[in-house]
Amino acid sequence: MAALGWITPRRRSATARSVLAGEAAAEAARKTAQESAAESAEGAAQQPSEPDFPVVGDVHAAAFFDLDNTVMQGASLFHFGRGLYKRRFFQKRELARFAWQQVWFRLAGEDAEHMQDARDSALSIVKGHRVSELMTIGEEIYDEYMAERIWPGTRALAQAHLDAGQKVWLVTAAPVEAATIIARRLGLTGALGTVAESIGGVYTGKLVGEPLHGPAKAEAVRALAAAEGLDLSRCAAYSDSANDIPMLSLVGHPYAVNPDGRLRKHARERGWRLRDYRTGRKAAKVGIPAAAGVGALAGGAAAAVALHRRRH
Repeated sequence: MAALGWITPRRRSATARSVLAGEAAAEAARKTAQESAAESAEGAAQQPSEPDFPVVGDVHAAAFFDLDNTVMQGASLFHFGRGLYKRRFFQKRELARFAWQQVWFRLAGEDAEHMQDARDSALSIVKGHRVSELMTIGEEIYDEYMAERIWPGTRALAQAHLDAGQKVWLVTAAPVEAATIIARRLGLTGALGTVAESIGGVYTGKLVGEPLHGPAKAEAVRALAAAEGLDLSRCAAYSDSANDIPMLSLVGHPYAVNPDGRLRKHARERGWRLRDYRTGRKAAKVGIPAAAGVGALAGGAAAAVALHRRRH
């Protein structure tokens, strides 16, 4: 999707890579939103518990939503991987690796090392495939695995912004193609995601910049806000992870949604709004989707639990 010239030189600093990733994601998101020209619903509906927010008709405000565990239960990349496995893009060994990553994600939250592992797995799988092919398959995968995992409570928060006449963007480390599909199916404005390099419409197996994670998300939001003429002090951001504190800190209305322990503590200290749509059982439950079909992962899950306990 992006020009070859945007690849980050190895010697650039981490900050420069984050800025590049953010700018690339913002440009890709704006292009997608302009092409789709999705109509935002306009109305006077407001959240009953917070009648003054979002402010109806405030065109200088927008909302930014993290995806995994905020809008959708679990890791979107894992569900995408399941769909690709079903279509014989890779073998059972790689599926086991994806399932292990999902177990870790649900136990320990977003971890840089494991996110990079998941990213590398995904890039190796799509290398050589056409972008248009993955977009078509992604639509099918959304219906098969993702639609039923959207949190109704978070969906209602996004709809409140749309009803107020505001734009709503997903901001995620997931591939921008997958994020764009999810945003479109939910009726959102668009998505900022990790941009995979493609030449002639074919994936090269490389990224443009870095994954849209942590500080890179904040840079992407900042770049998009500047391009769209938004006032960040009037905008809202929603996330479950402490890794997104940089993004949440940018806006005037930060929300911790289904928060991990670190984010919950941070949010309470700063008086940020909290929303938790998990039941007690679901919040504590650790499991692997049965459709994964890899029974041997039970031992891996136990090992992950043990390691998680040692780390905490």
